[in-house]
Formats: sequence, structure tokens, C-alpha cells
Amino acid sequence: MSTTEQRVAIVTGAARGIGAATAVRLAAEGRAVAVLDLDEAACKDTVKKITEAGGKAVAIGCDVSDAEQVEAAVARVAAELGAPTVLVNNAGVLRDNLLFKMSETDWDTVMNVHLRGAFLMSRACQKHMVDAKFGRIVNLSSSSALGNRGQVNYSAAKAGLQGFTKTLAIELGKFGVTANAVAPGFIVTDMTAATAERVGMGFEEFQAAAATQIPVQRVGRPEDIANAIAFFTGEAAGFVSGQVMYVAGGPLN
Repeated sequence: MSTTEQRVAIVTGAARGIGAATAVRLAAEGRAVAVLDLDEAACKDTVKKITEAGGKAVAIGCDVSDAEQVEAAVARVAAELGAPTVLVNNAGVLRDNLLFKMSETDWDTVMNVHLRGAFLMSRACQKHMVDAKFGRIVNLSSSSALGNRGQVNYSAAKAGLQGFTKTLAIELGKFGVTANAVAPGFIVTDMTAATAERVGMGFEEFQAAAATQIPVQRVGRPEDIANAIAFFTGEAAGFVSGQVMYVAGGPLN
């Protein structure tokens, strides 16, 4: 792919975990990548991996739940890298608790980052995609969308992202823009480590227990999710839209 044809991708929550793995993978596929996270300094390791491998990337600090910050971040991406036509809405937080212990702040924080953040980022980027007559939006859902004890806020947000994705696919399809969702199962990240701590288990023990319940008999890695995202963002995936892909090592009901 020549420089003039290089697609520009934005990956939110890309300082670590799934977001970092995705940013690195998309850069390896020839995209210039804007590495977004709440703390711009935290993005530097991801940017370094990309640039040391010969890719092009920029670190940008942004609270995806803040409309003004989102607009400023997307404008900066357009100015420094070019119009963004690939968007991966990966930014997320956990505020796990049982319903009767959950505060309004716990609920609002999760909804604001996952759902409001995906809405604001998609709204800001779609104008560039429509102008280019090409776009790829991938939203990170989760197997928790099917329900998970202690995650009523997170489960609701991740289920909401599936409906959001399908509606984007309907609205934006005529402009050459696809929207899909990837729903990870158990992936080794800081988030799953936090869940292990919440339930009082060591992380290694937690992973081993999870692996026994997964048909492929192992837990997932961030790269497993990055692989699925790379497919949805590819040039050849233009006839795949409005889909939810569970990447969980087996079927989920």
C-alpha cells in the first residue's frame, strides 16, 4: 500500500491490552494509527512498538466520554495523520459490583466510557468516512453482554454496543461504511486481573479455572482479538456489516 493510499485508524483505549495489540496489528497491516487513551503519556509504549517496526503512529490523550475532547482528538488525527476512516472503539472501564451495592456513579462511569464514548467517537469520525466513501467501525462488546454476575453495568453497556453496531451498519452502509462488533471471552488483560482480585483468586489460578470451561482449553490473549478486528477493518470485508463475532474459544449461547 502506497503512502498516498494509507488508511488512518484510531484505536481507543490503546495504551495497553487489547487496544495496544490492535494498534500494533493495524499498523502492521499498513495503517497509520492514532493511539488514544485517557493518558497520552501511557500511549508512548504502543507508539514506540509501531514506529520501531517501521510504522506510523501518534499518541493522543482523550477522555472519550467528553464531546469536546473527542472532537479535538479527531481533528488532531486528521491534521497529523490524515482523515480517519478506521475506528476501533475499545476504551473501557470496570466498576463491578452486585446490584444492591452498585452506586449511580459506578453505573454512569461504565455507561459513559463504553456507550457514550463509542457514540461520540463514531459521530466524530463518520464524516471523514462518508467523505471518503469508505469506513470501518469496530466496537468492542464482550461475552458479558450475555449476562455476568457482578457486572450489571458492564453487561448492559456491552449488550448496548451490539444494538449500536447494528444500527450504525444500517445507517452508514450506503456510504461504504461497515460496522461490526467483536465480543471477547476470557482474555488475559488488566481487566481480567482486576476481576480475579475482586472474586478473591490469584490471577494464575483464575486463568487456569477459566481454561477448563473453554473448548479450546486455553484463555485468550489480546492478539486473538486483534486478529478478529483486523479482519473487520480490512479492505476485503466490505460485505460484512452489522455482525457480532464472539471470540471466546468456543460457542456461547
